[in-house]
Amino acid sequence: MTRILVINPNCSQACSAGIDAAIAPFRFPGGPVFEVATLQEGPPAVYTWRDWHAVVEPLCRLVERETADAFVIACASDPGIDAIRASTQRPVLGVFRSAVAAAVARAERFGVIAIVDASKARHALALRAMGLEHRLAANIALNVTMDTLLDPAAARARLIAAGREAVQAGAQTVILGCTGMANHRHAIEQAIGVPVIEPCQAAAALALTL
Repeated sequence: MTRILVINPNCSQACSAGIDAAIAPFRFPGGPVFEVATLQEGPPAVYTWRDWHAVVEPLCRLVERETADAFVIACASDPGIDAIRASTQRPVLGVFRSAVAAAVARAERFGVIAIVDASKARHALALRAMGLEHRLAANIALNVTMDTLLDPAAARARLIAAGREAVQAGAQTVILGCTGMANHRHAIEQAIGVPVIEPCQAAAALALTL
């Protein structure tokens, strides 16, 4: 049976549960097994470059000791993607790059909702690597904690407002720039009237093609 291991680089079990729920629709009889692992050495969330760099080596070690047909790094900053790819011969997908690929397949310009301002530079790094920085209409930060995002109600109004701001800036689709936003996807899409892409779902869909 094909095994796809989805790795949450932060140590939040609640975030991992949200990731697991987001990819549940991609599990079907006879299909690949999607499993979600939590990086116990990880921070509560990847807020800073220091957090980003701190999880790279633990992620490499986890991938080296796990047996899977593909790996998904479930953080919208795609931490250490190049180092992790060098640690295995199996495919390694970053959820942000997967979401961007889905976005440009659907629309000319896209927006991103980031958890904090510091995330924007990491998103920009990925977009430059993909040659798609010119397709970004807006990158709007909420500047909230992971715990706030995981609350079913606490951040929803701000997420919807950020989505509307991205649309006003020219975004024809919006990427949720943190895996902690997963349970808000449908509500945001209903409110802003354009497709909203959840990165773990985008990566799961891409993983199925592998």
